[in-house]
This record gives sequence, C-alpha cells and structure tokens, in this order.
Amino acid sequence: MSAQNGVSRHRFSAVDFKLYGMSTLPIAICVVFVTLGLWHFYWALGGSAGKSVAIPEINGKPTFKPSSTATAAVGLVLLLCAALVAVTAGFLSLALPRWLLSWLCYALALVLHARAIGEFRMVGFFKRVRGTHFARLATAVYSPLCLALSIGVFFVGFGNAV
Repeated sequence: MSAQNGVSRHRFSAVDFKLYGMSTLPIAICVVFVTLGLWHFYWALGGSAGKSVAIPEINGKPTFKPSSTATAAVGLVLLLCAALVAVTAGFLSLALPRWLLSWLCYALALVLHARAIGEFRMVGFFKRVRGTHFARLATAVYSPLCLALSIGVFFVGFGNAV
C-alpha cells in the first residue's frame, strides 16, 4: 500500500489476483470432479446410494447396466479431469507446455458441453424421454452441472493461455 495525499491505495499484482479469487474456480471444479470420481469408485465397489438415478431408464428399466470395470474407468477419467484442471491452474506440476494444457481444457470443455446438450434421446437438455427419475435429475442437476463445468474448464484453460 502506498499513501499519496492521505489516500490509501492498493495495487493488485498477478499474485494478488490469483489469491483473491482466480484460484477459487479451479478448486471448485477439482472438488466436483474428485467427488464424482470417488462416487463412481464407490459404485464400482458395490455401493448403491444414488445408483438408481444415475442411469437413463425407459418404462422403469435401466437402458444399460455398466460393469464395475466400466464404472471404475469412468471414475478414473473423472479424477484425470480433476488432475488436468489442477495442473492447468498451477496447483500440480507436470512437464507439459501451457498451450497443450489449455487445448486439453478446451477439448474437455467441448466434451462437457456436448454432454449438457445431449444426444437428443435420453440425456442432455434436449432429450425426448422425460418423466423418469433420471430425466428429472438430468434436467435439474446433471445437464446444468455439465454446462457449468464446461464453462469453468474453458475459463481455466483460457486463464492459463494468457
């Protein structure tokens, strides 16, 4: 702080900017990805809480039954998404060029955005199957979360590129 003419002023540096808010976004994104990843591992190990509303359904029957291996693989991918965001934000160190980390974030943001839009039948904002437990949660939680993560991951990648 400097005082000129009795007025106190604070000049923010890049470090101040990172400390006062820019790190909040990647931390929040990482927490969401880690939570979702661990939840998938819980399901892969036999847990059942929330599992019945995690799979699209038609006439009360799940459209597919993922194996424990597939569920664990999804959990691993979600943890890798958290790692990408953490590395891009500078929380973890990995010897990759900044431009590559930014482009990986852009690719992840695009995938998340596509998931939010959906495949026009069972998942996403524009799904045709409605009225099921999954469909209601997809509209209220899953698709908005994917859209929010998409936007957040894009900004993490963009913040790394500048």
